[in-house]
Amino acid sequence: MSGKPHTEDPKLNPEAASDSSPEAVEPTTGTETAPQEAATPESRIAELESQIADLTDRLLRSHAEIDNIRKRAEREKSDTAKYAISKFAGDVVTVGDNFGRAVAALPPGAADNDPALKSLLDGVQMMEREFLNVLERHGVKRIDPTGQPFNPHLHQAVMEQPNTDVPSGTVLQVFQAGYTIEDRVLRPAMVVVSKGGPKLQDAPAAEAGASEKADGANEGSSASEPGNP
Repeated sequence: MSGKPHTEDPKLNPEAASDSSPEAVEPTTGTETAPQEAATPESRIAELESQIADLTDRLLRSHAEIDNIRKRAEREKSDTAKYAISKFAGDVVTVGDNFGRAVAALPPGAADNDPALKSLLDGVQMMEREFLNVLERHGVKRIDPTGQPFNPHLHQAVMEQPNTDVPSGTVLQVFQAGYTIEDRVLRPAMVVVSKGGPKLQDAPAAEAGASEKADGANEGSSASEPGNP
């Protein structure tokens, strides 16, 4: 035996030759993705304009919301200042009712024959006037709608009374005076309302017709007098 290492013949073992050969390099196919092209100036400008429009819209909405919050806060502050005493005023106005009841309790002409009673009546009426003045200084006013058309927002009808002398829906009598605080109703007036008369919108026309009839009667009477042509 010889001492040379045993080597296989490549021709006899092709697998060994392929294993010992350097690794084959795969050829490139040319299908690799090319780098994305840079955006054009026009598209970049359009994108920025879109962002500016969006931010401008958000800014305007924020300003509008802040303005609404400010207005609402001012309105609530004003309402608080106007109507903070509503509950208190609703209880106090009953004092004015008692003044009116005290005056109405005296028989007509009774104070004329009694100087002491007259002084008492004058004092009560003076207190009532001062009481109403104090209420008005704080925005509370009395409602006395006698002779006025019925207003469901200010008046509460407790009964109807037939009366053809006035338009239907006219306040004939006030059972209990009403009160307002600023532009709100504190207590509606309790009233008696007429019915059976002409409708309220027809009342001016009826009055005009009656006036024309009266003028015609006057002209006829003057024409029938002797000496007139």
